[in-house]
Amino acid sequence: MTLPHLPADAPALPPPPAAPAVQGQGHGRPKQPPLTRVWRGRPDDPRWARPALLGLLLVVALGYLWNLSASGYANSFYSAAVQAGSQSWKAMFFGSLDSANAITVDKPPASLWPMALSVRIFGLSSWAILVPQVLMGVATAGVLYAAVRRRFSAAAGLLTVAAFALTPVAALMFRFNNPDALLALLMTVTVYCVLRGMENGRTKWLVWAGVAVGLAFLAKTLQAFLILPPLAVLYAVFAPGRPLKRIGQLLLSGLAMVVAGGWWVAVVELWPASSRPYIGGSQNNSFLELTFGYNGLGRINGEETGSVGGGGGGMGGGSQWGETGIDRMFNSEIGSQISWLLPAALLLLVAGVVVTWKARRTDTARAAFLAWGGSLVMTMVVFSFMAGIFHQYYTVALAPYAAALVGMGASVLWEERARFTASAALGVTVAVTAVWSYVLLNRTPDYVPWLRWAILVGGVAAGLGIAVAGRLNRQLALGAAGVGLVAALAGPTAYTISTLDTGHSGSIVTAGPAGASMMGGRGGGPGGGEGGMRGGGMQPPGQGQQNGQGQQPGQGQQGGGMGQPPTGGMPGQGQNQGTGNGKQQGGTGTMPGGAGMGERAGAGGGGMGGLLNGAQVSAKAKALVEKNADDYTWAAAAIGSQNAASYQLSTGKPVMAIGGFNGSDPSPTLAQFKSYVEDGKIHYFIGGGMGGMGGGSGSASKIQSWVEKNYTKVTVGSATFYDLTQPKS
Repeated sequence: MTLPHLPADAPALPPPPAAPAVQGQGHGRPKQPPLTRVWRGRPDDPRWARPALLGLLLVVALGYLWNLSASGYANSFYSAAVQAGSQSWKAMFFGSLDSANAITVDKPPASLWPMALSVRIFGLSSWAILVPQVLMGVATAGVLYAAVRRRFSAAAGLLTVAAFALTPVAALMFRFNNPDALLALLMTVTVYCVLRGMENGRTKWLVWAGVAVGLAFLAKTLQAFLILPPLAVLYAVFAPGRPLKRIGQLLLSGLAMVVAGGWWVAVVELWPASSRPYIGGSQNNSFLELTFGYNGLGRINGEETGSVGGGGGGMGGGSQWGETGIDRMFNSEIGSQISWLLPAALLLLVAGVVVTWKARRTDTARAAFLAWGGSLVMTMVVFSFMAGIFHQYYTVALAPYAAALVGMGASVLWEERARFTASAALGVTVAVTAVWSYVLLNRTPDYVPWLRWAILVGGVAAGLGIAVAGRLNRQLALGAAGVGLVAALAGPTAYTISTLDTGHSGSIVTAGPAGASMMGGRGGGPGGGEGGMRGGGMQPPGQGQQNGQGQQPGQGQQGGGMGQPPTGGMPGQGQNQGTGNGKQQGGTGTMPGGAGMGERAGAGGGGMGGLLNGAQVSAKAKALVEKNADDYTWAAAAIGSQNAASYQLSTGKPVMAIGGFNGSDPSPTLAQFKSYVEDGKIHYFIGGGMGGMGGGSGSASKIQSWVEKNYTKVTVGSATFYDLTQPKS
């Protein structure tokens, strides 16, 4: 089958079944009943296509739901904000960390809203928090299929869904409560809407694309804008209609983006600061400052005021957040998370553009390659060279783009396999993918050691067979393609299964088996707890067993992993025990085991003094904080959001996070804190903490010193509290 956009000298074969849809299929045809359309799909679909799609989406949903509660509260930072939003509409609107609205997370709140609504309906639990993320993953897969199927075959759409769902970092982040899941979904919707607009030049699709970007901005600020340049240029050059009309449509799309994302910003900036929570992550209580500083240019140049250790960084090939450079997405820190199919995606992008090069200006197949490819390359380049805070899981943004290129490119080359250049290109792609999978698997040589050799041999052999597929009979060609498909997906599938079978919690999480991804530098930073490690965090009460990287024997001990961990000294924290891989016993407010393989949990239930993961809350500490808690605005106050979140999630009572995530935000000031205490608004101060280690104003350390000097110390196990109603005599 030859695509109708090919040059005139291509073999004269019938057009693909998807072509009528691009030209406005359905005119003059009887409408299908809605249920028939859902099950049967479009009239020109093969009978197996829609049932196969629904079955595949069901498998994705069930797979992502598997073992979901093992992650407990996942990132306690965001879970505390979700809990607060379920108790207070004001906290939900602003994204406050507590229902009394002391300070917000360091992101806009859109990603919190679905989870907060879920918790309002179903109550606070791991499932109520994480199921919305899973549904976003299934929705992303569905949008990807719809986008690819409109121009390419049903098989291309199904391959796209499989490639996406089997990307390890996607299996991680669509089961985790960071903003990246919603961001990836909305970015996928954006590309879909742009491609719909390029089919017939209808303005409404550009407007919807702008709305999607605006909402994505409310999930993770400026990262939503990374794909705007390639998509805007694509539409301006290749969309149907007159040039002035195309420019006008892009301006309307920009206006829709500003309205969809700017309304919340306007409300926050105009709202009197005295009656709203402090904007977490900012130094001047300004969301605009947060957007363009800490979450904006600071990510590019490394100058992130208020980050761990203050500003600092640079563009010179490395930073405390890992090595930068063109190979960053493929190195030992990032490669196992996202790069399994990146070589294939890039090769197939080139192949797709070459095949469609001589097509008419408005050809939609070429537009699809350029839209997904431009989004992939633009995001990869920014990720590769940004010197600011960067974590492995950011790369989930690349997964939909790469998957679409794999599905479309493989489909086009397979349909053109009668031409040796096409079959050879597809064969080389399969072989290169197998070789790269071998390299990635070889970085964890003890993990299923036979798999890398099977992939290498099978993939190279399949590549050779596919290269001459045009000269083979159909059965042999299909056999070679099947072996090639298995070889290409076996590596990421193994890592994805390992990811699904393991609980992930804390601030930094990685996909795959232990040791698959090693990030150098320090943790803790942007975006709400975007610094931490797998296997540390809060476990909902009575959760049961959880896979971790350590053994937690009840209360007071934390799994430490490999090496000699430090001894405790933080609230509710016993000594770390390096016990290796094991099961995590859940209990009241317990924390999953710490990380191993270099990801070591430090004192306070998390690395760097509680910055990365929350504290472990014992039953006695929980009872103390709950005592007469309803008589106070805040049951307690703690330095750093993770420590505060641990107690808030355990007790269900608002706990003030002094200094925000890093403990470096100048909120509250010492004078404000004294006023709160004098007014009887805070019961306890939780000792220990980070003391403003993030390089901020030092308000947190001043507050801690003042409390220790003036108030009575209460010790519960290894946790230290100061009763702010009992000054020293």
